[in-house]
Amino acid sequence: MNILFFTENFPPETNAAATRVYERALYWIKWGHDVTVITCNPNFPHGRIFEGYQNNYCTENMDGIRVVRVRTYVSPNRGFLRRIADFLSFMVNGYRAAKREPSPDIVISTSPQFFTAVAAWWFAKRRKLKYVFELGDLWPASIAAVGAMRANFALRLIEALELKMYRDADAVVALTQSFKDNLTSRGIVDGKISVVINGVDLWRYAPRPRNAELAKQAGLTSNTCVFGYIGTHGMAHALNNVLDA
Repeated sequence: MNILFFTENFPPETNAAATRVYERALYWIKWGHDVTVITCNPNFPHGRIFEGYQNNYCTENMDGIRVVRVRTYVSPNRGFLRRIADFLSFMVNGYRAAKREPSPDIVISTSPQFFTAVAAWWFAKRRKLKYVFELGDLWPASIAAVGAMRANFALRLIEALELKMYRDADAVVALTQSFKDNLTSRGIVDGKISVVINGVDLWRYAPRPRNAELAKQAGLTSNTCVFGYIGTHGMAHALNNVLDA
């Protein structure tokens, strides 16, 4: 099967979306499928193009994955309008790049960001292809929740488009049960939604001896209880709740 995947984040970026798409693509290739990823040139999280790349259209082979990178508006994550310019530029150029590719058997997109899904949905619709919407976060609800976007006509328009894409998708993959519950409460058919949570390859990890030097540097004793968090701290993660605990 020939799979076309739209994602704005992809290695060498190391955020969750990039890693999730990359690792699953490796499994699909291992199982005999062909995978093409439409993405941008790596610039997350600082909004600067990584060394060895330029902000232009290019292709590369990454561990058997055909990677198509498109030009986008690149800027540090400062301000709503700049972020939207980034999102829209990927939507337009990602769609244009997909038109150059051989027709796939299935189109998949991951969201956020939302406009990545718009490009994939429209491409699949125009080509009459199967489309899978992977829902990694509820958007625009997530940005409205942190005050980055006010309730207005634009928000209602985006929400209407969001529901349209859920309804048109042949399948929706939700990252959490709560995402699925949200969709079903808004009228999306339960049977088309699957919950696939983030996983881990356990063989990658094993207990290691305590690093005495690191513990000394951090002022930790054998009786110290240490809590660790591995992941992003953004506006939506409410770091102040942890600091105030």
